[in-house]
Amino acid sequence: MNRIAMAAAALGAAIIGLALAWSWPFGAGDSAPSAATVARGRALYAQQCASCHGAKLEGQPDWKSPLATGRMPAPPHDASGHTWHHPDGVLFRITKEGPAAVVGNGYKSDMPPFGAVMDDGEIEAVLTFIKSTWPERERAYQAGMSRREKEKTQ
Repeated sequence: MNRIAMAAAALGAAIIGLALAWSWPFGAGDSAPSAATVARGRALYAQQCASCHGAKLEGQPDWKSPLATGRMPAPPHDASGHTWHHPDGVLFRITKEGPAAVVGNGYKSDMPPFGAVMDDGEIEAVLTFIKSTWPERERAYQAGMSRREKEKTQ
């Protein structure tokens, strides 16, 4: 009986491990991020992003309505926002080049480009941290968007 229980436990652990690996949709087929990458991203987010997007990724109040300047407030990066609606490439470009460069058509934003402040690996770490906070549904949706984006560029 002890062998059966041990085999069942081992099988259960293997199934859980596979389920976690398959259900952790970071990027287009990437494996689960390391704890070190998430921690690095958390620290960079606190340093570079939290002053506008909130320490808890909550964004600025009334973020869907323009400010007096006509520009939009910083949106939340938690599941209540729209960050998870965008594929990885778009999120990366917005962070590196700034929203105005990505949106075009004279779009004005208070968010500066961070390409001169953070290198590509640091930007990816911040995005990895943000994605690590989303519930499974939002991560899965965003991973699907990223897969489709990647398929279009191949």
